[in-house]
Amino acid sequence: MSILRLLKLDREESSAHPSETDTVRKITRALDQLEPEKAKFVAAFAYLLSRAARADLRIEPKETEIMERIVMEHGQLPEEQAIIAVQIAKTQNILFGGTENYLVSREFGALASLSQKLALIDCLFAVGAADGSISTVEDSEISQIADELRIEHKDLMQVRSRYREFLAVLRKE
Repeated sequence: MSILRLLKLDREESSAHPSETDTVRKITRALDQLEPEKAKFVAAFAYLLSRAARADLRIEPKETEIMERIVMEHGQLPEEQAIIAVQIAKTQNILFGGTENYLVSREFGALASLSQKLALIDCLFAVGAADGSISTVEDSEISQIADELRIEHKDLMQVRSRYREFLAVLRKE
């Protein structure tokens, strides 16, 4: 391996996939038995789940379990692959979240249909509700993701209304 490739300065390699982020590529490699487009979709999907879960700067074990189940179901993956995808997504979010968040949202937006985007938003709320309460920070992060995916506010509110009982902002305590 050349030093340029090691430092990611190799022009041929770096220009091969200009729209893919390193985060999506890393998760995609873990899912290399899948067709490339499906692997990219699952990688971005898992990353966005971890982004919402980590909005409050911690990912609870219940949130991880929900993310793994969701990735298994929506990605139609065996449990082992779903666990790998979620673990890598969580790690990438911890390490590179600030710089990768928008890029991964944009990439997912390019891959997904409107119904897939709305399904993701529903899953984001489900992850937030895993511990019994969707914090204001988690709710805000999900709204930010919806904006980045160009989901109309009315569509976001329709999905959000299904999680009304979990929204901390609406709870009387």
